[in-house]
Amino acid sequence: MLSFWGFCIILALLALIMTKRASVIVALVAVPMIFGALAGFGPKLGAFAFDGIKSVAPVGVMLTFAILYFGVMNDTGMFDPAIKRIIKYGGGDPVKVAVGTAIIAMLAHLDGSGASTFLIAVPAMLPIYDKLGMDRKVLTCIVAMGAGTMNMLPWGGPTLRAASSLHLNMTELFNPVIPAQIAGLIAVLFFSYWLGRKERDRIGVGHVGDDLQVSIGDEAAAKLKRPHLVWFNVLLTIVAIVALVQGKLIPLPVVFMLALVIALVVNYPEVKMQQERIVAQGKSAVFMIAIIFAAGIFTGILTKSGMIKAMASTMVSFVPQSFGGHLPIFTAITSMPASLLFDPDSYYFGILPVLATAAEAMGVAKIEVARAAILGQMTTGFPVSPLTASTFLLVGLASVDLGEHQKFTIPYVFATTIVMTIVAVVTGAFRF
Repeated sequence: MLSFWGFCIILALLALIMTKRASVIVALVAVPMIFGALAGFGPKLGAFAFDGIKSVAPVGVMLTFAILYFGVMNDTGMFDPAIKRIIKYGGGDPVKVAVGTAIIAMLAHLDGSGASTFLIAVPAMLPIYDKLGMDRKVLTCIVAMGAGTMNMLPWGGPTLRAASSLHLNMTELFNPVIPAQIAGLIAVLFFSYWLGRKERDRIGVGHVGDDLQVSIGDEAAAKLKRPHLVWFNVLLTIVAIVALVQGKLIPLPVVFMLALVIALVVNYPEVKMQQERIVAQGKSAVFMIAIIFAAGIFTGILTKSGMIKAMASTMVSFVPQSFGGHLPIFTAITSMPASLLFDPDSYYFGILPVLATAAEAMGVAKIEVARAAILGQMTTGFPVSPLTASTFLLVGLASVDLGEHQKFTIPYVFATTIVMTIVAVVTGAFRF
């Protein structure tokens, strides 16, 4: 019976989110509460929910301050010199322009925001593409590949959701897939080079005159730039990322908290400006932290009530035992196409827990399934998914039809996922 109630919760959650009958936060909290009460757990639901919130609290803290930190770094203009240099380096050679586009997208996506990445990369590169006569679909494809592969970072939405949903240690989840992500980034650079070569064969090498101005941000943004502190900010960011990956020097939730404090004090010594930067960047942080805590309630109720285990047992009874060891590879291969069917909340909070628990019942660690999922589900998959608003921002900025963008880009982002999957298997991130 527990299995029945569990599947009811999952189906209700998917239906409400995908039909937009309720917001993600409302669905994550209300659905397990209602069905949990119907299943007879009414008096215990509060304790289940609180246990779930406590389990995701460290991830939520890290997420909040990571978003604030990289938002502030973007305000200071830390990425501007690199972007301008890459644009100047590209000149009139479509190959250099294409590879430069990929690097800009990767750098811009360090803050984990698809919208800000597209707002930085597309306006910066679009005049050059138009001047040379390069296909705008190449621009959206390369930006999508770069942003999607970088979205695997620990403060990116998919990895955070996977860790929160399955109550996993972030370092243990992410570190083993670093080689796979590096391979994915190399694949992105290769595909960008390939697309650049095809454009060069089509249009040749052109010339970008000195009259082409590179503009990053508006007048208000210019007042926030701190060009004299670029190298300090770069060094601070490197130290923070090393501490995060290392995972032992400083507790993970504290890393970006300290980094943010240092960044604010050095770049914006005035208290008023510090408050303004926190308020400005806090809008995106508040929404994400609310989702994380709501997800804690959802998974807390399903886990503590025993519904997750019951659903997994039901799945195991229908899946051949011999297939169990292949569940991570199956998850990895289907992860990118799944982005076209499920939004990240539906997948990571509805589908992944069932897959992971079923895998455990078959002798496969749930963390392997989580690592497989983040290789494509709303990582490489998010910039082509019609379920994410930032996809429409990407194609809108470049004036490219969504269908044409998907048709052109999906083979490349799927190939990137396959490359990362192969490397993940070879390096032992999960089994074949």
